[in-house]
Order: sequence, then structure tokens, then C-alpha cells
Amino acid sequence: MRKNTIEIMAPAGGFDSLIAAIQGGANSVYFGIEQLNMRARATMNFVIDDLEEIVSICKAHQVRTYITLNTIIYDHDLNLVKKIVDRAKAVGITAIIASDQAVISYAHGVGMAVHISTQLNVTNIETVKFYAHFADTIVLARELSLIQVKKIVDTIAAEQIKGPSVQLIAIEIFVHGALCMAVSGKCYLSLHTHNASANRGACIQNCRRTYAVTDLEEGHELALDNEYIMSAKDLCTIDFLDEVIDSGVSVLKIEGRGKGPEYVRTVTECYRQAADACLDGSYTREKALHWKAKLEEVYHRGFWSGYYLGQELGEWTNASGSKATLQKVFLGKGNNYFSKIGVAEFLISSSVLKVGDRVLITGPSTGAIETVIEELHSHEGSVNSVAKGNLCSFKLDTPIRPSDKLYKLISTVS
Repeated sequence: MRKNTIEIMAPAGGFDSLIAAIQGGANSVYFGIEQLNMRARATMNFVIDDLEEIVSICKAHQVRTYITLNTIIYDHDLNLVKKIVDRAKAVGITAIIASDQAVISYAHGVGMAVHISTQLNVTNIETVKFYAHFADTIVLARELSLIQVKKIVDTIAAEQIKGPSVQLIAIEIFVHGALCMAVSGKCYLSLHTHNASANRGACIQNCRRTYAVTDLEEGHELALDNEYIMSAKDLCTIDFLDEVIDSGVSVLKIEGRGKGPEYVRTVTECYRQAADACLDGSYTREKALHWKAKLEEVYHRGFWSGYYLGQELGEWTNASGSKATLQKVFLGKGNNYFSKIGVAEFLISSSVLKVGDRVLITGPSTGAIETVIEELHSHEGSVNSVAKGNLCSFKLDTPIRPSDKLYKLISTVS
């Protein structure tokens, strides 16, 4: 069942990523508040007092807003939960993404829209029917195949399963980003080794490290083809997104609240373009290869298709950290913007900026902007390069701020 529209949901770990998501064409953004979200350790989360500004920015661009309140909740958290939900409702947040029944019950009780988090591992239609009493949108478990997803979506339509809004339940799935080795992210390794619970948003990602397997009886170390035996590759569905959309899902969710704004803009933009192409019939394998190459430029651990195409086992990365084909090199910070002539000025504090360099500019109000330096000026006039300690300026259509950071983008492909 192909839909006429598809929602692209992007992650926002801060205002820079929020703007980047909007620049990339997101229909909605999701973000954490305070410490009660699954990326509490990984990113600088928003605070309650940020909600009004977030809503103002997003409403101006017709972008929906979702708060992730999807960690395990203890009794001492309940007052904060209620405070967040109450404030979210008051300022006009679109919905709460929840996994704990206390959060689901309270939000539903005060008339706040609820989305069921993937942490609840919804894998069948009867569970969908149960949560339809409380929620309009359900994020399915990441371990399902597209055949299983389609069966759930088709049954919702056939049996007219509706949520509190009296609309058919919308199904949401993850289409891109990091995957956990544990089912629906319910990992206890970090808690066991460092008393830092992944289910409270404090995962230290020790699964991403190298490990040796040792025979404890004789002390022999076993040789492994892949040292990163618990570090899954990142999910990427861009090259079969037409099949994903044909399953009938309503929302395509991108992982990455701990990633930079350039990741958010690039990934959102690629999936926005690909989804639109699927809907208007212009999606091709050649276009998919182009989008995948763009996705490879930003942070990733290698790509695989997840379980959507029927794989029984995960695929593991063979390297530590990112395999991005572009590397960011910090150059300096914004100094001034001359709006009448459209020129940005930066103070170079590291490395050298040259004509022809591809650069990235990020900031809380700027989001993520890429450009190529075609002409460069310093106090000496027109120059070919500017070194550390000097001011430089170049043409830029978008205004910059003093807090904005300038990076050089360097290919890592030889």
C-alpha cells in the first residue's frame, strides 16, 4: 500500500541539529528533555525552558515536535515526568514518545498525544490493538521484516484499528542510523560493567570496543575474523526505500540525537528526496546509489539493511568509530556577517583555509551549511589561502553568528 505522503522524522540533539533537520526537509523532529530519554549521556539535551522556543521555530516551518520520554521511570522521576508532560501540552508539543506505562497513562490522561516507543518492542497486531487505547502512532520493533511490518499495517486498515484521535493507527519504523546489539535496545552490558544503565539513557557503548575471546581452562585466545563482535553496522534503507514505503508505514524515523548537525541535515535531505521520488514514481537504483554515497560522507559504522529483508543475524562492523568518507577539520569561529554584501568573516584559529576548499559551517541558529570557497579575502585583499591567527572573509548567502564554527571537509577516500 503506497501512501500519498510520508513523514520524515529527524533527530535533534540541540538547536543546531534542530535547524539542520528543518533545512533537510524534515516533517517532524524528536528530542530529549532533561535526563529522562535514551540519549541522556550522548548529547546536550534540551531543558524544559527550551520548549517554547522549539515549538515557535517548528511551527514557523510546519514541523511537528515529539519529546522522547522513553526511559525506565522510577518513583522519584514521576514529578519530573508530570512537569514535562504538563509543560509540553501547555506550549503545544505535538506528542510524547513513551515506553513506561506511567508516562503513557499520565500523558493520555491529560489529553497529550502519545507515540509508543520502539523500546516496548511491538511485534504483533494484538499488541498494536492494546496500545491503540492510548496512542495514535506506534514505533515497531527494529527486528521485524518488511513482510511482518506490511501484515501489521494491512490488518490495521482491514480491521479499522484506531487510536484516541479516531484516526487509523500510524506505524513508524527506523530507516537509518545506529543499531544496538540487543533487542530494541534493551542492553544491560553498560549497567553490568560500569553501573550506567542504557535503559536510563546512560549507555557508555562498551559494545563498540574490541574484545578477545579466551579459553578459560587453558588460557588460549581464539582468533576472530572480526574483533568488533558486538558492534553492529548502521541501518541504511535508502537503496530499498521503495519497498519500505510499499509496506504502508506512515513515518520514517532517522536515528542520531548524538550526531552533529551536518549528519542530521545530510541524512534528512537524502531520505526526504528519496521518499518524494518513491511517491512520484521517479525513484531509481541509480538515484539510490547517489544518495547512499552522500550518506557515506557523514558519520557511520558501515551499512546494512537491518532485519527488514529477512536476515536472521546482524552484521558487525570491522572498525572502531566512523567510516565517513568526509572528515571535519576545525578551522575557526565566526567573527562578523556583512548582510549588505552577503559576506561572512571568520577568525582562523587552526589549520589553513584555501580557495577551492569545501567547508561546513554549524551553529545553533545556522544549522549546517556547506559551500566551496571560490574567492577568499584577508587584510591583504584577495588571497589564495589564510593561515592560523588571521581573519578571512568569503561570500555566503546565509548569515552567520559569532558562535558558529567553521570546518574544512576533507575526503578520506584515497
